[in-house]
Amino acid sequence: MSNNIAEGFERETKKELIRFLYFSKGSAGECRNMFNFLLSLEYINNDNYYEYKNNVLEISKQLGNYIKYLKNLEKQDKLNQKNL
Repeated sequence: MSNNIAEGFERETKKELIRFLYFSKGSAGECRNMFNFLLSLEYINNDNYYEYKNNVLEISKQLGNYIKYLKNLEKQDKLNQKNL
């Protein structure tokens, strides 16, 4: 997840950053799936499973909120450019 975010920050536009934030959200989904798999193999216990899963869900929500924020900034930028 963090590599996608870092790569997005190196891009030139908000649109590209948003794209890589979506990749990060996808990676969060992959992590949740891996926790399900690890639980089924009994590599992690229920307590750890719920802790890890909840942490990744929180990160995913934060990424979603950041994406919404950036999209709103993009809209404001477009409106400001039209008014110039």
